[in-house]
Order: sequence, then C-alpha cells, then structure tokens
Amino acid sequence: MPKLFNKIIKILITSDFFLNLGWGLLSPIFAIFILEKITDGDSLRAVEVAGFSALFYWITKSIFEIPIGWFLDKKYGEKDDFWFMVIGTFITAVVPIGYLFSYVPWHIYFFQIIHAMGMAMALPSWLAIFTRHIDKGKEAFEWSIETTSIGAGAGIAGGIGGLIAASFGFKVVFVFVSSLTFFSAILLMFVKNSIYPKSKESGAMHIEKPVVGP
Repeated sequence: MPKLFNKIIKILITSDFFLNLGWGLLSPIFAIFILEKITDGDSLRAVEVAGFSALFYWITKSIFEIPIGWFLDKKYGEKDDFWFMVIGTFITAVVPIGYLFSYVPWHIYFFQIIHAMGMAMALPSWLAIFTRHIDKGKEAFEWSIETTSIGAGAGIAGGIGGLIAASFGFKVVFVFVSSLTFFSAILLMFVKNSIYPKSKESGAMHIEKPVVGP
C-alpha cells in the first residue's frame, strides 16, 4: 500500500507545523508584551511600536526575499536551497531570545529585522524544495495538508500562548517559541541526504521522481 507522501514532503510539512506552532504562541500576546515591557503601560506608544515592528518586519522581508529567490534559482542543485532554509530557520529561532532582553522600542525593531532576514532566507528555499519534491498527481492534496497543518498549528498555539503567558509570564512563552523553532530547524536536517545534488557533468540537477515506496 503506497504511502500518503514521500519522506521529504513529510519532513517539510512537520517542520513547518512546529515553526508555526511556535510563533503562533507569540501572536496573541506580542502587543501586550510591548505594552507592559517596552512602553511601560503607555497604550498609545505601544500601538505605535507594534505598528512599526510590523513595518520593519515586512519591509525587510520584502526587500531581501526576491533577490534571495533569484539567487537560489541561478544556482544548480539543492545544496544552496537546503542551507538557506536551515540557516534561515535557525536565525529565526534566535529572535525570541532577543525579545527576552528587549526593553526599548529599537530592540524590538532590530530583532524584527533579524526575524525578517531569517524568513527571507528560509521561505523561498523551503518552497523551492517542496515544489520540486511534491508527488506527481498529489499536488493539491499535499499542498492542502501543508496549509491545513500550519493553520492548525497556529490556531492551537494561539489559545495555548495566552494561557502560558497568563500563568507563567512572557519569558516562558519566548523560550517555548525559540525551542519549537530550533526543533523545526533540526527536523530540516533530515532531508540533507535526499536533496538533489549538483551535476558536474551537465551543470544541472539529477531530476528523479521522489520514491514513494510500497
């Protein structure tokens, strides 16, 4: 009986689930963290800082992501995609620890920029590998599994994150976010031996259909 999907797709989806599970913990409490720890209860200032933190993240990600994607497409094989994906995820994992030591707005802006650069590295490379290794004839199914899993991870984490923050404080939430993101990055290491190598003879990848197995 054939497997639902191949090893690489399974690992990529699982890794992405834990990544979104981790950052989903932060979503419902980040603005409150800014209010209490960064602006000392000044709600108007907190709104401003939260807005600019989003601005710094999305502008930085937008500036870097397209050039990185272009660069990755110019390189044959998937070694570069793999390392950009792994290193970018590890960079992202460090960011919540940075929040622990933040106490003024520019600290938040700085770590948002670091977060954006990590995701700008990880996202296009993850998508490229996923696209190349998706099982033929199962494209819609496997993409639906991916989007459902990240939605479930973020949704579950949203409720849990609020409970953890209320019971144990912000520091515990940040540690969980960082730990889950590190775990997500470690999972990605398991696809290293399955990615397409560079062909020295033809200058192209050895393209094969991923083995699904019995």
